[in-house]
Amino acid sequence: MADGSAIEWTDATWNPVTGCTKITRGCENCYAARFAERFRGVPGHPFSRGFDLTLRPDRIKQPLQWKRPRMIFVNSMSDLFHKLVPNEFIDQVFDAMEEADWHVYQLLTKRSSLMRNYLNRRYGAQSMPAHIWVGTSVEDARAKGRIDHLRAAPRGVRFLSIEPLIGALGTINLNGIDWVIVGGESGPGARPMQLAWAREVRDQCTEQQVPFFFKQWGGLRPKSGGRILDGREWNDFPKQQANAV
Repeated sequence: MADGSAIEWTDATWNPVTGCTKITRGCENCYAARFAERFRGVPGHPFSRGFDLTLRPDRIKQPLQWKRPRMIFVNSMSDLFHKLVPNEFIDQVFDAMEEADWHVYQLLTKRSSLMRNYLNRRYGAQSMPAHIWVGTSVEDARAKGRIDHLRAAPRGVRFLSIEPLIGALGTINLNGIDWVIVGGESGPGARPMQLAWAREVRDQCTEQQVPFFFKQWGGLRPKSGGRILDGREWNDFPKQQANAV
């Protein structure tokens, strides 16, 4: 658990699971995998197994240790809804989030259908707890089906992380979506994001009255291209955030 984060839209990170496998074009240059694999085989290091999927039950109760409210990105180094993570373990993570309800939790997955299925089983016709936000990654037009999966999950704060944006999305239906983040890819071999792609998403957010957050242009390093889009920073958050933290 890291109290503090370089990710502009969160305060801290919590990783009860680490490691993952690549399943989409958006995963090709995964920063988390690149970081973790540097330490494969290093005795005693948290990533001694590299980016192999690893459950970390000793971290489940970590949010309870922080008494000051924070926005917490859940599993910045993994995907909670990876098919190898047992539902019983996911239950424990959600139990901890519900218990430590003074924080806001931001869950993000590329496995949107598995998340939808889990949330519908857990909450049924009820809405999501207001302090648990759920989102999915959408990197190009081929990934837009994940938005429908997210929309089919219980009502609550739903968000899109359109990062890395590696292709035009075209028209997107943002009905039922509460927040959109856009960012370019960073790191070695980063695929450049075109201005027209970012504007296209921003303009649709404006038209459909969805808060828009522009995270970065990307490049060799996350900060390489800065955060300015058309002369300004875009730092909108969901309206629910004002009351949640």
